[in-house]
Amino acid sequence: MPFPIHRPRRLRTTEAMRSLACETRLHPASFILPLFICPGEGIRRPISSMPPQCQLSIDTAVEECREIHALGIGGVILFGLPATKDECGSEGYDDNGIVQRAIRAIKSAVPELLIITDVCNCEYTSHGHCGKVVDGYVDNDATLEWLAAGAVSHVRAGADMVAPSDMMDGRVAAIRTALDKNGYLTTPILAYSAKYASVFYGPFREAAESAPQFGDRRSYQMDPANSREAMREIELDLEEGADMIMVKPAMPYLDIVRQARDRFDVPLCVYQVSGEYSMIMAAAQNGWMDEERAMMESLTCLRRAGADLIITYFAKPAARVLGR
Repeated sequence: MPFPIHRPRRLRTTEAMRSLACETRLHPASFILPLFICPGEGIRRPISSMPPQCQLSIDTAVEECREIHALGIGGVILFGLPATKDECGSEGYDDNGIVQRAIRAIKSAVPELLIITDVCNCEYTSHGHCGKVVDGYVDNDATLEWLAAGAVSHVRAGADMVAPSDMMDGRVAAIRTALDKNGYLTTPILAYSAKYASVFYGPFREAAESAPQFGDRRSYQMDPANSREAMREIELDLEEGADMIMVKPAMPYLDIVRQARDRFDVPLCVYQVSGEYSMIMAAAQNGWMDEERAMMESLTCLRRAGADLIITYFAKPAARVLGR
């Protein structure tokens, strides 16, 4: 006689009761906030497709990081907007590049804050692709040298962790080898292991000024139709020395997150990308749904699916909600 003996609603009667029975909990320490670092001073340039996110100059980013640390957020991931771009993406691995200078400034002001750096070339190349272009095609093996040099340069500046996002084959091994050779044996790698060629990156292209000038990235980022391939990519990255893995985007790929959580016993990160963020913000600004509830529900779903860490533009407002 399941009814009326069994009444699941008994555990939903009050807020206190629902909290007691809650299976999935969020904490600010599991959030990572992306920051877009641009040249200049005193700059907080709004990103129109991602309100209220901004491009930040280094001095402004330092102030932002003080607030981020005070909110108990787990860390930041830095993306650079160089003053100049070239075909080789040379500022990405220049010790005096925009991200390298930002790392040193942030570490000087907020040494306890965890800094992760995005290791890629698309923000730095004049053509907007993630690697060396040869005859109109991104050359995988030639790109590995750039990525390894960028990772070493970031860690030399003080980065705590590097996160290669390019999806070149063999890049984790190349970076691990370069870090170890330079004495950075304890620096972990967070690999963008299952990164899909997604339309949900659209607003990010404005934020990072990184849209490809020709073609697209489908020859190196994954086909959204594939899931078994994602498990293979993760497996390869772990074999090459990745310490953490990532699925990107997040919400449209919860099945991939769940598969990865069930299969791999390592820290799992998801990236709630710009398009996911912008859809919620646009709907909220139009009065179509409650911004705070949508924010917290989306983050809770990512944790429920198995994510340990969440890269999210909602890190600050979500931390404030959790701190009430």
